[in-house]
Amino acid sequence: MSKAKWGSLGLSLLVVVALVIWMATGEVKVASDRAPDRQEKGEPQRTSVQVQTLTARLHEPGILLQGQLEPWHSVTISARVAGTVGRIAVGLGEQVQSGEPLLSLSDDGRQAVVERWQARTRKLEADLAAARKLRSANLASQSELLNLESELAAATAELAAARLNVAHLSPKAPFDGVINGKYVDPGSLVQVGSPLFELVRIDRLKAIGQVPQQSVGDVSPGQRVRVDLLAGEQLDGIVTFVASAADPQTRSFAVEIAIENPELHRVAGGSASLRIALPEVKAMFISPAYLSLGDDGRPGVKYVGEDNRVVFRTVKLLSVSTDGAWVTGLPEEIRLITRGGGFVSVGERVRPVDAAEDRG
Repeated sequence: MSKAKWGSLGLSLLVVVALVIWMATGEVKVASDRAPDRQEKGEPQRTSVQVQTLTARLHEPGILLQGQLEPWHSVTISARVAGTVGRIAVGLGEQVQSGEPLLSLSDDGRQAVVERWQARTRKLEADLAAARKLRSANLASQSELLNLESELAAATAELAAARLNVAHLSPKAPFDGVINGKYVDPGSLVQVGSPLFELVRIDRLKAIGQVPQQSVGDVSPGQRVRVDLLAGEQLDGIVTFVASAADPQTRSFAVEIAIENPELHRVAGGSASLRIALPEVKAMFISPAYLSLGDDGRPGVKYVGEDNRVVFRTVKLLSVSTDGAWVTGLPEEIRLITRGGGFVSVGERVRPVDAAEDRG
């Protein structure tokens, strides 16, 4: 045999030996007539969301308005007879009582007119008494008696008018108030209707505001009102009037509020914030950042409900400020989603993490 053949034979023997060794030491797979057990799929990982437990509590909602403050009463006292101003009894800013004289006008013979008609009335009364006696004796006619009665009635009316003119020489305050305007000085000549004083009552004020048509159903006379003045003080008021028809231009309803002002704050004619108190309801106070809009465009919040599923519930906004919002329409207690709400959908099962634990 040649060397080439011996080399080829040796290589073949080497391959056979290596194959035998591999079969002896390698893994032998045995066929089985039973399918292997199916591996169970693991539950998908849930999204974590941060939650805060909130509980509803009693809250007194209110309707906020901007109102105009006015004196409870405000009148211009005018001259009712012509004359020259004599003594002025009050000055600007003074408080006066109802019935207190404010000034005096010149008499100009008015008292003499009163005395003349008094004398005329007394004479006619005596003539009428004598005529009645004569009439009872058939010594006077009925027409003479009626003529005297007519003259007496006319004289009595003239006397009353003359006395009224004398009374008008000293105008009086029609109610308790403060002199807010003085338009005459001693020696001024006034005619009938000439303005003399402006008198205002400010121990009680009147606020006028406009209630939106969607809120007018919640307002009625007798409701309490908090009045916040621009200077920071607060006054208490009561709703006294709610308009039955809306303003055709603004579609809002006028409301009037009586406000007690015992310290006589000088705020009449200015503006103020009005908060009309509504009946207490159970509500939750949440940050406006947690409010979102539903498919219908109404505001609501996302929270974790039963089985740790995401729930979206629309709410009614009672009041909104930079600090937070009072809302109703939610269960007594919820786990409000405070972080991660934008990455989960309604009905999705999540892993809630309490905000306090998360901070710890």
